[in-house]
Amino acid sequence: MQQIKGKLKNSPWDAPQVPCSESRSLNRVERLSESGIVRPLINSEVDLRSGMTEHNSRVYVLNMQGQPLMPTAPGKARKLLLQGKAKVVKRKPFTIQLNYASGETKQPITLGIDTGYSNIGFSAITETKELISGTLTMDDKTSSRLRERSMYRRGRRSKLWYRKPRFANRRKPEGWLPPSTKRRYDTHLNLIKRIKMILPISKTVIEVANFDIQKIMNPEIKGNGYQQGNLYGYHNMKSYLISRERGKCQLCGKDFKGQSVHIHHCRQRNEMGSDRPENLAVLHKTCHDNLHKKGLRLSKPKSYKPNVFMSIIHKKFYQDIPDMRVTYGYITFTDRKELGLEKSHATDAFVIAGGTIHERVKTMELHHVHRNNRVLQLNRKGYRPSIKRDKSKANPYDLFWVKGKQYVCKGMFSMGRYICYGSTKKKEYFKFTDVEKIYRQGSIVWN
Repeated sequence: MQQIKGKLKNSPWDAPQVPCSESRSLNRVERLSESGIVRPLINSEVDLRSGMTEHNSRVYVLNMQGQPLMPTAPGKARKLLLQGKAKVVKRKPFTIQLNYASGETKQPITLGIDTGYSNIGFSAITETKELISGTLTMDDKTSSRLRERSMYRRGRRSKLWYRKPRFANRRKPEGWLPPSTKRRYDTHLNLIKRIKMILPISKTVIEVANFDIQKIMNPEIKGNGYQQGNLYGYHNMKSYLISRERGKCQLCGKDFKGQSVHIHHCRQRNEMGSDRPENLAVLHKTCHDNLHKKGLRLSKPKSYKPNVFMSIIHKKFYQDIPDMRVTYGYITFTDRKELGLEKSHATDAFVIAGGTIHERVKTMELHHVHRNNRVLQLNRKGYRPSIKRDKSKANPYDLFWVKGKQYVCKGMFSMGRYICYGSTKKKEYFKFTDVEKIYRQGSIVWN
């Protein structure tokens, strides 16, 4: 029988010990240049010091044709900008483009990608050092947005006087993926593409996995057991569940004795609960009613969505990145343990790329966001004021300037007339007409 539980809804050890002073002025590294003075730049729109040192000490460089070169030091990039030999083309990550032809000597760079359902680790290394490292946290709201769109569409179509019936008139193209799965997979490709736009990647190594879900759920399965599922030999789902629980209610543990049998979802439908037998429970009618009235829930079964996702994209990578090399999780685990590194997505990507004693950089924290809010269609009577008609002029995490001061957009309201830069409770906002310029982050936010 399934287990039921009621729950209410509601410093390194080998570091050298060097005596030093606690005074920051005495520990300051001596430099030939005046470190306390911030010199004005030719491009006044960009604060080079804050833009390039937020995550690491490397500035990414493009040639005159926009092709990536080896990254350079902040000091050299500052000189190129002051002399007018380069211009800033991207704030995050900080990237400059040369205005003159230069030698394009490149070192071999290996990019390692730690694939995942919710997080993606990435790391690019040369023979001696790491150039970029970070973790991308993906947006997990595609399914909820699709349900919301379906709700509005259903309500809109129900108000039509007549609609021609349509069924079985849509065909899925070859290689079709569910929208939520496709968005996660496209995020992997988009991240690899953006890294290749700022670094001359010569080799890409991706960690893949292929899971046997039936073997995970039933280790003893073999042969024709893969074709004969749990319901094999039973009339329907209810008869299988009653047989599985030996004719007893999963909440009170008593026999049904001719009483009506109700099927309950342990993980609710609004929580993306499925109709798998593992997610279903058989209860008395009174037990089922009490379960919802008291706000209690049964133990939720384990979700295998991450495993299924990894198995799906395992083959897709071969089609979209033909020159890649693959590795597997057990290899990454063994190599990371031998190096004595802590578990993280960025560290796994570093090991996947072949990193050992390379000089590391600070890890970036990236976020995957929804680029544009959905624009709903108009109803038959025209414009509805309660539904936004146009796309937002600024999205969350975009940068904007008012009177020369920089702010981070938190959202817009009042049909795009106001832009919020702080907590909405404190009403920290400006009129959009006061905004001087906007820097759009896009779908990937480089914090």
